[in-house]
Amino acid sequence: MQQVHDLMKRGVAGKVFPGGVLLVSKADTVLFFRAYGKANVFTGRAMTRDTVFDLASLTKPLATTPAVMKLMETGHLDLDQAIGLYLPGLKGTDKEAIEIQHLLYHNSGMPDYRPYFRILAKLPFEMREARLREFLIREPLESRVGDQVRYSDLGFMLLRWIVEEVSHMRLDRFVAEKIYKPLGLLDLFFIDRTIEPPHKRYAATEKCPWRNQVMEGAVHDDNAYVIGGIAGHAGLFGTAGDLHRLINELLWTYHGQPSVVFQQPLLQKFFKPLYNKERALGFDMPSTRGSSAGRYFSRKSVGHLGFTGTSFWMDLERRVIVILLTNRIHPSRNNDFIKAFRPHLHDAVMAHLLS
Repeated sequence: MQQVHDLMKRGVAGKVFPGGVLLVSKADTVLFFRAYGKANVFTGRAMTRDTVFDLASLTKPLATTPAVMKLMETGHLDLDQAIGLYLPGLKGTDKEAIEIQHLLYHNSGMPDYRPYFRILAKLPFEMREARLREFLIREPLESRVGDQVRYSDLGFMLLRWIVEEVSHMRLDRFVAEKIYKPLGLLDLFFIDRTIEPPHKRYAATEKCPWRNQVMEGAVHDDNAYVIGGIAGHAGLFGTAGDLHRLINELLWTYHGQPSVVFQQPLLQKFFKPLYNKERALGFDMPSTRGSSAGRYFSRKSVGHLGFTGTSFWMDLERRVIVILLTNRIHPSRNNDFIKAFRPHLHDAVMAHLLS
């Protein structure tokens, strides 16, 4: 793994990211787990293996999607049910016939992103959640339901709303009680902005112009931030170690090992790709060209990227997991060097493992 180690050092030296943590495992054995660089460039605090990262969009596959799985196991949700059944406010709108699976596959027709925070930030805090839901109800579809795959934060905002309506629990509490705590995951959590955040070693993210602060221990995503930090598309925080324990549980349950949380048939359904597309239910799959997973992950792989510089890829066939957590948007989001870095790193890891 010397080449992998050298690449991570070059990533720091080349300002791809101030710091990062890389964890690699194969067949339940951790082969590489090291920290590099700085967690905060202003204080000089070093990155460590137990640094907590703002996981950004990893929230989608590792919080919101598992929450949907749990509600399917108990018969409260079905993939082909129209979301108008759960959200009466959608009755009579163009979103009434969207199914749960459309939101997970990102082919609901919902837009990818809207800067709702610009309006929400001006409202009293207690009004923001209701106004966000009004925005989602009124937001016009950009394509017909099921026609196009368009990666959508808004779709996962709707999924969070559905999870909470069905479970009668807030998303962060639901996943903590039903998924993270049964697996002993103490360093995978949401941060509620209305209370004191847990005392952890956080990786800093952006020095945000509109919030006038370096974001550390508070969610970076603008839309998640203004509603208090609990969202379906972003808001999850965690360490590489706990992330690995969760992803490894998914991997081994998929291969038939008993789990206190997940069911094998359901995971096999969720990891099956949408026909002729590079999407599984709630997860990405390697694209045929220019994948962030590089060239060597098998077609039976799932993963996801996070805007803050986080990612994971899991090769279901080879039972390989690669978790790369960085603070690439610290101190500015205007840094996309990681796009070229990720595939090189993944190629170096897989070349070593397959040699």
